[in-house]
Amino acid sequence: MKDLYIDGKLVIGVDHGYGNMKTRNMVFKSGVKKYSEDPAIATNVLQLDGMYYAIGESHKVFIANKNADDDYYILTLAAVAKELELRGLRSADVILAVGLPLHWMSKQKDSFRDYLMRSREVSYRYCGQYYHIRICDVAIYPQGYAAIAASLQDYKGVHMLADIGNGTMNTLVITNGRPVSDKKYTDKIGVHECVKKIMNEVQAECGKIPDESVIEDFLISGTSEVSERIQVVMHREAVKYTEMIFDKLSEYEYDPELVKLHIIGGGGCLIRNFGKYDTSSVEIIEDICATAKGYEELYNAQHILRKGA
Repeated sequence: MKDLYIDGKLVIGVDHGYGNMKTRNMVFKSGVKKYSEDPAIATNVLQLDGMYYAIGESHKVFIANKNADDDYYILTLAAVAKELELRGLRSADVILAVGLPLHWMSKQKDSFRDYLMRSREVSYRYCGQYYHIRICDVAIYPQGYAAIAASLQDYKGVHMLADIGNGTMNTLVITNGRPVSDKKYTDKIGVHECVKKIMNEVQAECGKIPDESVIEDFLISGTSEVSERIQVVMHREAVKYTEMIFDKLSEYEYDPELVKLHIIGGGGCLIRNFGKYDTSSVEIIEDICATAKGYEELYNAQHILRKGA
């Protein structure tokens, strides 16, 4: 486990996905359910200001502004608690390194920072343990880009980064190691669109409504403990989804003979399992926590630059 302390403050990268929250070491579903009393059967419960929040029992629905409700704030506290638990800590001065979709950075950066710093000191309970944290800073970086920022010097020629999450796909063109500012795109064609399509088609053709977890497991592994006829439908729709992804990338001038494609995020498993692509021109970054790790590394790099200035 890698710890990054700057001036005695623990830097924690948090990737706020619609499907999953990710830190350097942890992944959990981004669902939040609020209760006025301690829920009897929920296991991952966060208690704050007299309210109870069951964490990770579902996914977060897509919203264009991540500070539109309290969910991502609560999920951030849970993510911090999980990282502190790994270290045997119950209190800490914390720096949050987080991100936003590429196309939303300019408009939402300041408001998202204020949202996460609404209380500089927070006391709460998570999974029965008491935590007290002081949020000393929040740094916000482009989502997805952070995962590859440290290796950009190796990106000779034209590259394209596709961060395929549960809610959105963020695309960025990189030329000779430099991101092209007017070639960044955010599309609402995340993995959940594929899940919904599969659910609808299975219902229409087989008269069944599979649980989302069954579909998600199928997309991750390429197989499932369901009947062959249902798997056929799921496979067909997953292939269609990957074709849609490559069609969209082609709109952004992706050409496998000219451009090296790098795919990160949960959607990478769909491309790997169901996509048709040239393996010599496509890299699928398997580490789902790569972006959260990248946020920490970017913060550290900026700190080093500031010290040297």
